[in-house]
Amino acid sequence: MIIKGIHHVSAHTAHASENYDFYTRILGMRLVKKSVNQDSPSMYHLFYADEIGNPGTDLTFFEIPMLAKTHRGTNSISNTSLRVANDASLKYWEKRFREYGVKQEEITERAGHQVLAFEDSEGQRLTLVSDEKNSGVQPGTPWDKSPVPKEHGITGLGPVRLTVRTAAATAGILKEILGFKQTRSYASDEADQPDILVFETGKGGNGSEIHLEERRDLPVERPGRGSVHHVAFRVDNEEEMHRWVKEINAARLPNSGFVDRYYFRSLYFREPNGILFELATDGPGFATDEDVDHLGESLALPPFLESQRDEIEQGLKPIDTK
Repeated sequence: MIIKGIHHVSAHTAHASENYDFYTRILGMRLVKKSVNQDSPSMYHLFYADEIGNPGTDLTFFEIPMLAKTHRGTNSISNTSLRVANDASLKYWEKRFREYGVKQEEITERAGHQVLAFEDSEGQRLTLVSDEKNSGVQPGTPWDKSPVPKEHGITGLGPVRLTVRTAAATAGILKEILGFKQTRSYASDEADQPDILVFETGKGGNGSEIHLEERRDLPVERPGRGSVHHVAFRVDNEEEMHRWVKEINAARLPNSGFVDRYYFRSLYFREPNGILFELATDGPGFATDEDVDHLGESLALPPFLESQRDEIEQGLKPIDTK
């Protein structure tokens, strides 16, 4: 039972239409699934990814209209990385962000890779990471209809940073339960703070990394628009997922049990600092109910919600995806 890498990251937005504009028209990602939160179908669940939504490329958003601003702090998923092919691509993105007025920092090095930190309009903390010196988990393939040139397109999820009060507790779950290995560390950007620890799983590399930051000087984060809800890790198949359910139960970690999300199978649990982890299978995938050429063009509902389609559609504000 090997965790193969990062599967997806799910975050919050207060404005689905603005969110769609930023992630498709500025970042050039593909909307591969326009659906709803299966546990609360009155809200959108939007999935942005590579050309077909390969596992490890999905950045997803739950829309909660009127959601308050995030008060940043600890016990949070504090940064999500997106992979690009090489260092030259970061120069392209630096210029593109300047043209679109995107809040960004300078290109710098982090954990051995060139990176460019930026934020969306709601303060979602993001980083582009170069794969130039990377090996391990393979990237996805940018959509050929993206407004961004394919050679500079986003190819998937990179390292995810967790900021916690007690790093040892989270590290124990990563290593002893999920099988991650600590491979290195790097200095914090903040003075007098511990080094940030890097953990890898599966084949390693940018598509598998968790960066663990301990911050005892911060309050606990109050999530809102621009915060991250959970991070999901890749499990090969449904058979293996059932084995993970037994493993998590044996560790006496409170959890959701097996959950059928239709596009993948899942298991949810919280690590000791309260961050929500999900395990998710690589399949069946987003082409289960839509043709690959038309992913994300209409509202997709899992079978158990199909009988409620009229009611659900009436409660959602249309998104202009043309």
